Amino acid sequence: MIKLQPLSKILLTILAFCAVTVSAQTFTTLANFNGTNGAHPDSSLVQGSGGSFYGTASTGGLHSSGTIFKMSPAGKVTVLYNFCSLTDCNDGAGPGTLLVASDGNAYGITSTGGANCHDLVNIGCGTIFKLTPQKKLITLYSFCAQTNCTDGWTPNSLIQATDGNFYGTAFTSGPNGFGEVFKITPGGVFTVLYGFCPQGGSCTDGGLPENLMQAANGNFYGTTYEGGTNNTDCGVVFELAPNGTLTTLHSFDANDGCYLHSGLIQGTDGNFYGTTQDGGAPHSRGTVYQLTSSGTLTRLHSFCTETSCSDGELPGAALVQGSDGNLYGTTRGVVGGGRTNDGTIFEITPGGELTTLHQFAYTDGAWPVAALIQAANGDFYGTTLYGGFAKCTQSCGTVFSLSLGLGPR
Repeated sequence: MIKLQPLSKILLTILAFCAVTVSAQTFTTLANFNGTNGAHPDSSLVQGSGGSFYGTASTGGLHSSGTIFKMSPAGKVTVLYNFCSLTDCNDGAGPGTLLVASDGNAYGITSTGGANCHDLVNIGCGTIFKLTPQKKLITLYSFCAQTNCTDGWTPNSLIQATDGNFYGTAFTSGPNGFGEVFKITPGGVFTVLYGFCPQGGSCTDGGLPENLMQAANGNFYGTTYEGGTNNTDCGVVFELAPNGTLTTLHSFDANDGCYLHSGLIQGTDGNFYGTTQDGGAPHSRGTVYQLTSSGTLTRLHSFCTETSCSDGELPGAALVQGSDGNLYGTTRGVVGGGRTNDGTIFEITPGGELTTLHQFAYTDGAWPVAALIQAANGDFYGTTLYGGFAKCTQSCGTVFSLSLGLGPR
């Protein structure tokens, strides 16, 4: 005999289930930047061994040139260093990528500042720095130290490779004027590994490199903003051996996606995944793609193919693969053209099924342009370039977390 439950009890059961489902996804604004502690963070966070988070703000601080900060898991922000503390910003300005290296020091880059190319246009061409646990900043290299800046300027990525050395990209200049991949030892010995566009003209090998990562095979992979062999100037994905030999894996066209490639990650399946900020389908505004090690590209999702753009647009940050095997990322959003979109957080399966997890509403942040990280507790953490409640003339950005109930990483 089947015993029927009262309707009220059934409804309570449904409501209880819904409450559990909603509570499993929790968005929290952890910190608001106010100018004094920094402003406009546009780089990813890194989690230290003690559980705290470290990052950079591209502007703000004592000299309005950016900060390095530490944030407790509860959201308390402490400034560790204020850039442009030296005359002529010789210590750098506009910090970007930050990493905690195997020696316990933090390393990073600044897009401007440094000891060279002080003129009416520039305040320096960028630096590579080390920050000790005692908060002492040491400049390892100032770009444009060579004639005609053949060593590059405007660095925009830095990683530590398995050999213990650091590798990165400079967006402009270099041996041929279109950017480079460089190597620098922990002691500051600097070497240009590859200068893009040695043939000049169309830059079939790519031009203006943006990001770098090291794959399981030991080689380096990255993207360029322009160049390629399709006469579309949409950029390429390249592979670079440690000895400096470059192979172009894929040249983008409008169907693949174009411009502002955010860099690659290698999934657990061995394939590479990335995003583009434009193209991908008629009238779309960016893509998520998969690329095999042999260079075969599959477009997994095209953003903003419908009028409302409810799935977001302009995915400017790299992806991260979560502990559940799915990929997570952000879209920057756009203001204008009849639409106001402050950005989104999305989840996409390796098969291309996309779910929008959060839509920003300015007060909780706007324009998340840096990649998410998944912390040790399984939650995702990120920054927004604008938005927040802080008293800041241009809404100076936030740090946020998103809990999806995933297990510890």
